[in-house]
Amino acid sequence: MNKALNPAHIAPPYKNRYSHAIEVPAGARLLFVSGTVGVKPDGSVPAAFAAQVETVMQNLTEILKAGGMDWNDVVKFQGILTPQGDIPAFAEVRQKYFGPQKPAMTVVWVAGLADPRWMVEVDLVAAK
Repeated sequence: MNKALNPAHIAPPYKNRYSHAIEVPAGARLLFVSGTVGVKPDGSVPAAFAAQVETVMQNLTEILKAGGMDWNDVVKFQGILTPQGDIPAFAEVRQKYFGPQKPAMTVVWVAGLADPRWMVEVDLVAAK
């Protein structure tokens, strides 16, 4: 089982929304997921930021399923937001998918993504 590491001698994770590190046991199978954006299966891109985040998370759910994994197996999560991004909305949607599991996480702001319609991109690593 993956193990969260949050050393007591450093500041706790911001708002306790993630873990400082996740230890993956020997013999675990790893899944590295490319940056995933809010494009629906029909090719459309929602205009609202929160709807794009929801689409990203749905797309990632399908990728995890294809790898025989789920959100409890995610050990590293990286969110990439453009200036149109809304951190509280991003966190709210994201938390619907992560119950008590808190992977290592990074969130960064960038000037833009490959398509100007995209406001958020997420990549992750899962281990089982």
